[in-house]
Amino acid sequence: MKSIHKYLSTAAFLGMMLLTISCNDQLHEIAENLTATNATDYTKTEDMINPLLGAYGEFQNRGWEDYPLISVRGDDVNAGGLGDQQEFANSDRYNYANTDYWMFNSVWQNLYNDVLAANSAIEQIELYKEFAPNPALADQYMAEAKVLRAFLLLQLSRTWGRVYIPVTSDPTDLFEMKVSTKDEVMQFIADDMDAAAGQLPNLRPNQRDDIKGGVTRYTALAMKALANLELKNFQGVADATGAIIESGLFHLEDDYYNLFKIPGKLNDENLLELQYWDSGVAGGTSLSYLFAFFGPETWKPKVATAGGGWGFFEPSLKYVKFMLDRNEEKRLVTTVIFTPRGIAKIQEDPKYATLPSYVSVTTPSGDVFQDFAREMFLSGKHYLPSDQLTAGINDYGTNKNFICLRYAEILLMHAEARVQGASGSISADEAVNQVRDRADLGHLSGVTLDDVLDEKYAELATEWGVRYFDMLRYQRYDELSYDGRTFTADKTFLPYPQIQVDQLPGLTESN
Repeated sequence: MKSIHKYLSTAAFLGMMLLTISCNDQLHEIAENLTATNATDYTKTEDMINPLLGAYGEFQNRGWEDYPLISVRGDDVNAGGLGDQQEFANSDRYNYANTDYWMFNSVWQNLYNDVLAANSAIEQIELYKEFAPNPALADQYMAEAKVLRAFLLLQLSRTWGRVYIPVTSDPTDLFEMKVSTKDEVMQFIADDMDAAAGQLPNLRPNQRDDIKGGVTRYTALAMKALANLELKNFQGVADATGAIIESGLFHLEDDYYNLFKIPGKLNDENLLELQYWDSGVAGGTSLSYLFAFFGPETWKPKVATAGGGWGFFEPSLKYVKFMLDRNEEKRLVTTVIFTPRGIAKIQEDPKYATLPSYVSVTTPSGDVFQDFAREMFLSGKHYLPSDQLTAGINDYGTNKNFICLRYAEILLMHAEARVQGASGSISADEAVNQVRDRADLGHLSGVTLDDVLDEKYAELATEWGVRYFDMLRYQRYDELSYDGRTFTADKTFLPYPQIQVDQLPGLTESN
């Protein structure tokens, strides 16, 4: 996790966020050669990219706890059953009684730290712009930082509802601000992305030469669509996703399994991803998300030296049965890794006494998974086959990227908007069937909202809480009440971390 132990005080925050860096073509060098803003010569406009790279660096240096807390509450995912993170498991079961739980506070601070880092980049680039021979490039860089900020604000408001919308880098502003409603946050994002989109390159992220994989116009439009989806402004969703579809730049990767592995890095399907790397040399350096959170405590990897993990995040039995009922092979074996105990649990239900051969403890890559106490299944989208690790760099998942937004979600959001009455670029049938084609499923006609939500469940399970937020949007609380859980509307948002409530007047008023 990020080493932020208290509220984002000015001294602590400025010490880590006011960044510039020396290399502008590789995001994996983000941590090197940092200098303070007060030493910056803003007439050296060749350095104008440096604050932006600092913002990217903070954005990609995600605390391991961010994603699990955001993603664990849907009926697609369960927390690992045993271990030292009982409050994480309680959150999965909608029990938020312990507001002092460290993960609540850490995720809040991680996300806000990076919002303020993006704001700092915008402020610094504005100072460079005065001297820049190409002011439009400064506008582009500021727009990129705004897209990163939008993604972070989206996660904050989806998780906590009423939150702050800081637009400066001064953390003390939070002491004076009032929180905004979720609708206000989403409208801010939608409006901000509408303005930012016109200042960004008309490219896929992987087509950029200056910042490979950096955000583009279409990343901004994706964020605009997500914000409008939360607002139930379905025409806004259709317009934004339609522009992405009409660009003709994005394509569904045929190899769904490897989309989430090394071959899927900077894929034509991806609109935003956290980028990680290693040196490619045995025993060399690496920068990675801590994928051990998703890994097995015990396994028999094909490459015997590959490391394991903690076992705290598993696809749900409900999801597994849903996919078996659909005879889904490609997406099931990508999303779910089976253990002997998990297979036995499925077969306790007479309906599933005989399972297809693809339900196996051996992955398509030849790694064998064993029983361990915490989980019956493991998250396949967060698994890297042992034979894709660089020799001598053995930590679970190292060198794998982390996808945040991809074209399949764009198509399915477009379909959702269309079945809700919006006009659009393609029909709901066409959008859904493009996704089903990749899954080797037959075409649907007369697609309904139920069809779209089922397709999103199948396609996007275990990804950024999509399923949970879909069920909230349509108040399908019965779907979230499964396996002994009972969901009610008052459980929609996490409680504010107590340490933040104790210090920020706006949170006390909101509570």
